[in-house]
Amino acid sequence: MDTINWENYYDKIIELVLQYGPKLVGAIFVWIIGSLIIKALVKGFNQVLNSRDIDESLKPFLKGIVSTLLKVMLAISVLGMLGIQMTSFIAILGSAGLAVGMALSGTLQNFAGGVMLLIFKPFKNGDFIEAGGYTGTVSEIQIFNTILKTPDNKTIIIPNGGLSTSSMINYSSEETRRVDWIYGIGYGDKTKDAKNVLLQLMKEDERILQSPEPPFIAVSELADSSVNFAVRAWVKSENYWGVFFDMNEKVYNTFEKEGLNIPYPQMDVYVHNK
Repeated sequence: MDTINWENYYDKIIELVLQYGPKLVGAIFVWIIGSLIIKALVKGFNQVLNSRDIDESLKPFLKGIVSTLLKVMLAISVLGMLGIQMTSFIAILGSAGLAVGMALSGTLQNFAGGVMLLIFKPFKNGDFIEAGGYTGTVSEIQIFNTILKTPDNKTIIIPNGGLSTSSMINYSSEETRRVDWIYGIGYGDKTKDAKNVLLQLMKEDERILQSPEPPFIAVSELADSSVNFAVRAWVKSENYWGVFFDMNEKVYNTFEKEGLNIPYPQMDVYVHNK
């Protein structure tokens, strides 16, 4: 039976300690200090998020991404200090990330769009918007999709990728909106009488505002069958449709009482007998 040469083992252990001991101590030191720095950076990043009024559902996700990226960078640095070659690992990791990104390109686009919508907030829950060929009230902004409720209570799900890169109309972003009407009277009716009636109807409606400008009435067109008036008034956004519909009904009923004719398209056909 061979005799174990303990002196050789001791020499190898001492050699390994002398070779890797300082690197290991340095790596542990860097890991501890780096962890404390990352904790402070994440805390500061969280304060920035709170000061920027970022959506609450997005804050944990953003903090998680920042924390994970910093820890991965720290781990790569520490392993490099121990003499472990990280070049091949980083290359493999990058290739895998590229492959996954290509396979999930549509999903990642929707995800990125959701992040942009939650950060910049072109609209919020409860806003009435028109986007992607649909019109409705924003019910929920998710990380991948935005959900709309139409006026007839349909649920529309729009992917955030296209929503964040296409045009949209937010009807609720401003406190006031301008209501536009076109009303016509028959040829032979007095324009002054029509203007007085329209102005009186708008004065009687308390929902119609005098700023940013008072109601506007002007002859806009001498059409084939009518003299048309452009009528404009400012209202609060929530009163838009109520004022619009009420005004139409009042004009119809009042014009008739005041002897003003509301013309309709007509065609005269003359028959000649040979």
